[in-house]
Amino acid sequence: MTKITCFGEVLWDVFPTHKKIGGAPLNVANRLQALGNDVTLISAIGQGEKGTKLLNYIKDVGINSDCIQVHNEYKTGKVKVMLNEKGSASYDIKYPRAWDKIRLTETNKIAVKNSEAIVFGSLAARDDSSRQTLYKLIELAKYKIFDLNLRPPYYTKDVLIHLMNKADFIKFNDDELYEVSKFMGFKYNSLEQNLMHIANKTNTKHVCVTKGNHGAILLYNDKLYYNSGFLIKVVDTVGAGDSFLGSLISQLLKKIDPQEAINFACAVGALVARNEGANPKIAPSEIDTFLNPY
Repeated sequence: MTKITCFGEVLWDVFPTHKKIGGAPLNVANRLQALGNDVTLISAIGQGEKGTKLLNYIKDVGINSDCIQVHNEYKTGKVKVMLNEKGSASYDIKYPRAWDKIRLTETNKIAVKNSEAIVFGSLAARDDSSRQTLYKLIELAKYKIFDLNLRPPYYTKDVLIHLMNKADFIKFNDDELYEVSKFMGFKYNSLEQNLMHIANKTNTKHVCVTKGNHGAILLYNDKLYYNSGFLIKVVDTVGAGDSFLGSLISQLLKKIDPQEAINFACAVGALVARNEGANPKIAPSEIDTFLNPY
């Protein structure tokens, strides 16, 4: 069983008609745990019913909650989610919230030291408090996985470049790749050229770019692997990229062939997108059937 730590936001995704538990690090942790990994989540919640329900959920799905801090002075995370006619989401992320103020503790330092990898995103670095904690924790990590999650205005060029330079694995979506390439001064048109140039500039051997319903590209040890996506009816895209990343990490850390790993991850991402919310339960048999329908 692979030990993995996830760092960052836990929150409530508030839709027009309902609310769901989410936050990219929690979504990634949830999928990793569902796939049989031993996952610890480092985050913070506020006091009160919303925080208690979040904490109970984390415990119920089997994620280690020893590193979830409870803050008196800050509320539990909340995001207003707006969906367009195609199910694509946009977000209004409330600030500041408890997860912006994650403190460095011996407990979370030990969790990172004892893990095979740490997963973190750019949104968790929007506030100096959590950012400084993250900077210290990644220095203790064996393998650092950076999931860019560009939510204007909550990121800066300097922080993104710092975290990319520290990472062993970087995950973008295609829009994020082109945005980062532009501010790094690249003038390439093709996705592959930009991916390779960022990998070279940041000395990162493992880079993945998702392309929505068109699949993903993975650079792994100087070789490119492709999946062209799956044809599905999208309900909403919330959390699909997070489950993709959790699935991909799970496979790669278990030394599964990179082509098999990206096929598996794209399948899980598609299955999430054709369900409501960020964390639908997906049985292994459902993934197998989806990948091998005949």
